[in-house]
Amino acid sequence: MMASHERAQSVVAFGGGHGLSASLQALRLLVADLVIDDLTAVVTVADNGGSSGRLRGEFGVLPPGDLRMALAALCGEHQWGDTWARVLQHRFAGQGEMNGHVIGNLLIVGLWEQLGDPVSALDWVGRLLGTTGRVLPMALTPLDITAQVRGLEVTDPAALATVRGQVEVATTSGEIVSIALDPPDPAPCPEALAAVDEADWVVLGPGSWFTSVMPHLMVPQLRDALVQTDARLVVVLNLVDEAGETSGFGPADHLAALVEHAPDLRIHSVLADSDSVGEGAADLEAAVASYGAVLHLADVALHDGSPHHDPARLAAAYTRIMTGA
Repeated sequence: MMASHERAQSVVAFGGGHGLSASLQALRLLVADLVIDDLTAVVTVADNGGSSGRLRGEFGVLPPGDLRMALAALCGEHQWGDTWARVLQHRFAGQGEMNGHVIGNLLIVGLWEQLGDPVSALDWVGRLLGTTGRVLPMALTPLDITAQVRGLEVTDPAALATVRGQVEVATTSGEIVSIALDPPDPAPCPEALAAVDEADWVVLGPGSWFTSVMPHLMVPQLRDALVQTDARLVVVLNLVDEAGETSGFGPADHLAALVEHAPDLRIHSVLADSDSVGEGAADLEAAVASYGAVLHLADVALHDGSPHHDPARLAAAYTRIMTGA
């Protein structure tokens, strides 16, 4: 039997928003370099704000925004790839009803109405854009995220309060103790389950931890697939905490929250930015080892002062992990 790095490999990346976008841009480079040959993105569908929230409310569809960002990240290396990515992400200005809407969101919703099948429509958009890989929703119905939050009651700071909605959870001023989905047992995307079953590697993160990364583990059938898969799971930690959602979280705290919500998840590798971890490397390595995983430290950040991952550096780190180089 050939070693994994000597044969074509299949990768499934989970998340949403800017974090998943950076990861997909990196993984797309691995397809170009023939490190992997099959790439699938599985995307959260709980957004309730902005253009996505408006379209979801008006048409009762899945929120298209995170799906659109994933498609844009996978736009191919062909001549028009960058142009199509910019067009897909274009947001209308002005003062009318179109203000704030995004071309890609409207295109996706239009195809959903035409075809009546969210997966087929996303595949059509992918073919139109020449994407390197496939984009799938994690569930077939719109979801709401709820969170148990501590610190919102002035008279009783230890009391737990329920916060509902992705935007509301992401911006809460309290401490998130746990999250759940409504409905609690949504129908997963069958193609996503199949992709996990056939994967060699699964990538979870980076991204908004409680509202983009961990919701995948709250879909029971999807979580079961992730627990039972033979694929090696790579968890990519965020560079910094996020105001509201993960205020005060260090790298080990992100990992602990993930494991607390899914203690049966088998993690193969944890990737973290070396500068972000800093002097806490030894403690993080010990925490990672306690979960049966291996810590990989690398320079994966953009060097522009922003808390974002650099796709090229992230691609190099993924290559080292997936090839054992």
